[in-house]
Amino acid sequence: MTNEAKQDETQRYALEALAQKDKKLASAYAHCGLPPPRGHEAGLAGLLRIVMAQQVSVASARAIIARLEEASPGLKAEDLIHFDETRLRGLGLSRQKAVYLRGLVTMVERGELDFRHLVELDDEAAIAYLCRAKGVGRWTAEIYLLFSLGRPDVFPAGDLALQVAMQRLLRMRERPDTKKAAAVAKRRWRPYRGAAARFLWHLYRHPGLPD
Repeated sequence: MTNEAKQDETQRYALEALAQKDKKLASAYAHCGLPPPRGHEAGLAGLLRIVMAQQVSVASARAIIARLEEASPGLKAEDLIHFDETRLRGLGLSRQKAVYLRGLVTMVERGELDFRHLVELDDEAAIAYLCRAKGVGRWTAEIYLLFSLGRPDVFPAGDLALQVAMQRLLRMRERPDTKKAAAVAKRRWRPYRGAAARFLWHLYRHPGLPD
């Protein structure tokens, strides 16, 4: 969730540290300021919100999640385990999303997906752990680590908006692909790649930059 009227003060230290060593980011940061707050809660509910928002518009995602929360307050596994595909489809989920939700809930109920264990893992191990679930790819896992767990050095390099913003910020001739974006982020913005990603999303929505 986002709040464009506010600034995320938790990102100030990291972005100011990045600005000291990256002149192009410093210029954009001076123009755009801090990104707005954005986050999801940790656990199944937060992961489900991310999965439900995949490949649909923001409005559609909000509507689907609102109906899910009304039917199952808190989005708890012990409640959702009783929702069959017909009921989920009635709440607006596609057949594929219904399969993903039921799979995640079943893994939680069986102890195969333990969010307490997840927080003990380093970034790459946590991504691999989450990607065992159907419907959770690397992008989804990285978004969860970034916005639900607040991991500071995660950069979802496969995100199209980040690639476009990176091209714009660094005046690149072509939009970087996932491999290139990951390499650039590692070289320029480690160990605060998470703050850089949040800023690039902010830049993507910003009306313009000075020449």
